[in-house]
Parts: sequence; C-alpha cells; structure tokens
Amino acid sequence: MANPLQFMAQVRSEVAKVVWPTRREVVLTTIMVFVMAALTAVFFFLVDLSIRFGLTSLLDFVG
Repeated sequence: MANPLQFMAQVRSEVAKVVWPTRREVVLTTIMVFVMAALTAVFFFLVDLSIRFGLTSLLDFVG
C-alpha cells in the first residue's frame, strides 16, 4: 500500500491523462440527451395510448 504522498502523486499523474470534453461537445451531448428523452417519452406515450385504446375497445366489445 502506497503512502499518502505517493498516492496523491499517482492520482495527479492519472488526472493529467484525462482528456476533458470541450464546451461544444458538452453542449451537443446535452442537447442529444434531451432530444432522445423527448423521443422516448413520445414513443411510450403512443404505446400507452394504443394499449389503452385496444383494451378499451376489447372491454367495450365483450361487455
């Protein structure tokens, strides 16, 4: 087990290797997340609507 000074030196050297995203990349990725969340919400809304319509039609037909 490394002593605390060696550990901090290793952490600093590893953090220096990290490639941080640019501001543009962060903005584009955030926009894509919101777009995909909206598309997923619309998809599940339509699936829910169709299932509800199908079950309502079936129950009205049977009852």
